[in-house]
Amino acid sequence: MQGFFITLEGTEGAGKTTVVPYIKDFIESKGMICECVREPGGTAIAEQIRAILKTPCSEKMDNVTELLLMYAARCQLVNSYIKPKLAQGVCIVCDRHDLSTIAYQGGGRGLSMALIESIRNIALGDFKPDLTLLMDIEPAAGMQRARSRGETDRFELEELSFFTRVRESYLEAAKTRSEVEVIDSSKDREQVRAAVTDIMEKFFNDKTIAMA
Repeated sequence: MQGFFITLEGTEGAGKTTVVPYIKDFIESKGMICECVREPGGTAIAEQIRAILKTPCSEKMDNVTELLLMYAARCQLVNSYIKPKLAQGVCIVCDRHDLSTIAYQGGGRGLSMALIESIRNIALGDFKPDLTLLMDIEPAAGMQRARSRGETDRFELEELSFFTRVRESYLEAAKTRSEVEVIDSSKDREQVRAAVTDIMEKFFNDKTIAMA
């Protein structure tokens, strides 16, 4: 049986990392193996690219350079780790994936979707998640959470207007993508966990019916 590929998306401080163990626990309760990764990163090579992308630098990174590095890390993770694991029946939960690029490099940086799609097709082809949970929060509240964690990375140093564009891009994409479920992550932890559980139950029920 092929494993499921489930991704988490959202602006900074939306609570993605908090939700990862909920999903892992749920999947394992169904008797399946689950492994968790993050983007950019997840392999030795991809983690090196992550360091370049996330570390503040006196030299401004060109937007297209950022886009290409994102897809380089993603291509490495998908082809060397995610696809082989899925083929073995392992479920993969990934903190960020391709929708992040649409929101951050597309909505946030203003790069054209035509450019993004052309590079995506080279890096990923038709590979996509089975389910995406979009953790939605007002950018100001999310950034307050993110910055309270300590030292900020290169993305977290952006202005609030950047994250407003990112959020708008996420929500717009969610309207046309059937695999995306939006969760209000401004609610308390137990309410968020209950929402995640409801979505996961429906997802697994639908998959079970489809395979019957």
